[in-house]
Amino acid sequence: MSLIILLVLAGLGAIQGPFFKEFYLERMSDRIEKESDVVAYYLQDMDLGNQESLQEVTMELADRLDVRITIVAPDGEVLAETDADPQDMENHLSRQEIQSVIQGTPARETRYSATVESELLYYAMALESNGEQAGFLRLGMEMEELNSVYQNIWTLLFVSFFIAFLIILVLASKLTNQMVKPVEDARRVANELAKGNFSARTFEGANLETGELNRSINVLAENLQQITQTYENQQERLETLIENMGSGLILINTKGDITLLNRSCKVIFDEETELWKNQLYYKVIKHKKIIKFIQEIFLTEKPTRKQIKLQIGIYYKHFDVHGAPILGQDDKLKGIVLVFHNITELKKLEQARKDFVANVSHELKTPVTSLKGFTETLLDGAMEDEHLRKQFLTIIANESERLEGLIYDLLELSKIEGTQFQLNWEEISLDSLTDEVFLILNDKAEKKQMKLVKKVTGTPMIAGDPHRIKQILINLVNNAIVYTPEQGTITIRVKEQAETVLLEVEDTGIGINKKEIPRVFERFYRVDRARSRNSGGTGLGLAIVKHLAEAHHANLSVESDEGKGTVFRLMFYKRRPENK
Repeated sequence: MSLIILLVLAGLGAIQGPFFKEFYLERMSDRIEKESDVVAYYLQDMDLGNQESLQEVTMELADRLDVRITIVAPDGEVLAETDADPQDMENHLSRQEIQSVIQGTPARETRYSATVESELLYYAMALESNGEQAGFLRLGMEMEELNSVYQNIWTLLFVSFFIAFLIILVLASKLTNQMVKPVEDARRVANELAKGNFSARTFEGANLETGELNRSINVLAENLQQITQTYENQQERLETLIENMGSGLILINTKGDITLLNRSCKVIFDEETELWKNQLYYKVIKHKKIIKFIQEIFLTEKPTRKQIKLQIGIYYKHFDVHGAPILGQDDKLKGIVLVFHNITELKKLEQARKDFVANVSHELKTPVTSLKGFTETLLDGAMEDEHLRKQFLTIIANESERLEGLIYDLLELSKIEGTQFQLNWEEISLDSLTDEVFLILNDKAEKKQMKLVKKVTGTPMIAGDPHRIKQILINLVNNAIVYTPEQGTITIRVKEQAETVLLEVEDTGIGINKKEIPRVFERFYRVDRARSRNSGGTGLGLAIVKHLAEAHHANLSVESDEGKGTVFRLMFYKRRPENK
């Protein structure tokens, strides 16, 4: 806009400058013409032949009019001259202005004069005396006055136009700012809205057009803010619901990529499920049953429900899995959703009830049958035979002891699983506790010619219940003795670490099949039933170990190589963990 104003003012100056110059030139020409008439009128009664008198009058008129006066005879001879000696001047008949008078055309001419060494405006006319032409009169006016006036005109034009430019520029800038500021403010708010800042607002103002625009933008921003807040609230509620629901949730798109998992999935699969996101489901999910279930939903596009048993770590877990396709408005498949309900505890309770009735009945049946059979035999007359009486009574005593041990373990396990069960926390040395266990089981190990080896690293002090830790060690070492052939070796390793103490019980026994490892901590489960029963085992020792380890917040794991041996590992904390 400034450039346009500048160009307009420059154009006006370019037009007005020459116009003023031409106007002033016309005024000068008119002046010199009138002055020439006055001089001619004054000289018409004089005798042009009297050159001395003519020169004197001419000089006086030239001083009064401030012009150059030249009087030329009809033959071109200079009769009088105000700026030089007439005698020294050449013939002027060939001068352009004189020739113009002779030819009857306007006798005005502008040219450089060598006599006065300046540019002059000449005007010539004929002199008459008694009605006859007596010569020529020529007046010359210096153009320096015109150039000075022309320069002043340009200075005036430049100054006035510059002041006008500044005034117009200030007023235009003020007006432009009044119009542009609301638009610029609207642009700024629009950019903030595009960035997601819906709290931005613009000044509405009183201008009709821009004010209406800004009011519309403010209404838009307010609506967007309300919509966004509503969406964010709904999103937060949905995320809170998804993350804190007890069941696992997995969303899979049509390409097979997992797009959403909740926190429960990490607990269910015991893996870093955060890494599963945006990965193909069959590359990250290791369980073939789940993969097959997902493929079934993709193929049928129908809601499906199935109970699946999965091995998670060393345990088996049961899940009630619901799967459903996600269909769009055009009934096209957009993905599937899976919900995992953990029913392991329900299954355990159901199975525990069945197993307890079956196992207790089975475990009690053998000693009770033995007690009843040998008692009846004695009553039928065998008691009369001293040898048979002693043998049968010994068997009855052993079966009674076994029955007592079974009942004690059942009561102990029931006590440990009870809600009132508490540990007596103390600082314990696993080193000295291991020595006590070796002392208790040393005779039993020697009967099978076994070696009990202890390896201790550091100072293995932990927080726990000494009676219960001792019970854990006795069960594990006793179990190792039972399942290890004669002349085997049982090694207990105790290693101090930064915040924990690692306890390992390793044997060179028969080992455990990998499929059976998840079940070794179940009640009454035996790897080798005949061997454990013959040794007097109840099948509850490892179940007690598992529950006592959980009570101490210890991590329990098993490694076994069938035919080579088994390692039970327990990771105890040095300090008592906070109860969560």
